[in-house]
Amino acid sequence: MRREHAKELSNEPASSIVREPGNIEIPKGCIVHHEIELGVVIGKTGRDIAASLTDSYVAGYVLALDDEETKKGHPWSVAKGFDTFTAASSFVPKDALPDPHNAHLWLKVDDRVAQSGSTRDMIFKIPQLIEFVSSITTLEEDDWILTGTSSAVGPDSAGQSDDSNLASFKFPVVDRKGTGLFSKI
Repeated sequence: MRREHAKELSNEPASSIVREPGNIEIPKGCIVHHEIELGVVIGKTGRDIAASLTDSYVAGYVLALDDEETKKGHPWSVAKGFDTFTAASSFVPKDALPDPHNAHLWLKVDDRVAQSGSTRDMIFKIPQLIEFVSSITTLEEDDWILTGTSSAVGPDSAGQSDDSNLASFKFPVVDRKGTGLFSKI
């Protein structure tokens, strides 16, 4: 949604996804920023999907908190790929969100609104995103495409609680147990 976030495309590992009642774990030495995003859940396998045909590939949505380590200067695949860095809501069926291009999303951190925006401000609409991503890689059932974030990304720190609207979504933020020491290689 924000123009500077429109150019980001990352491939996040499955281990980065955390669902309730899980925690967002912050590794030692990391500065982490949150980005609330609508995620499109793919319903069937497809490749090189034309924008005009994308609606039949959408099963529904998730609300995702896409965290990113910002201190070390690593590529997005590393900065966004830490375990638990993609906190996700329960599945939202397609018919429960009739206009995904006009949904208000907000994120509260410790009961204070930290992000608030509308998907109508997305630079790239869902059909364009699906067409683009499917031109690079085959999309499979249950794959997600995160659509981008509104303004006001901010820090996620241990001791906070992050929650949002649209679907079940509340995650405590904790220090990662164990060494969890991350340094630039």
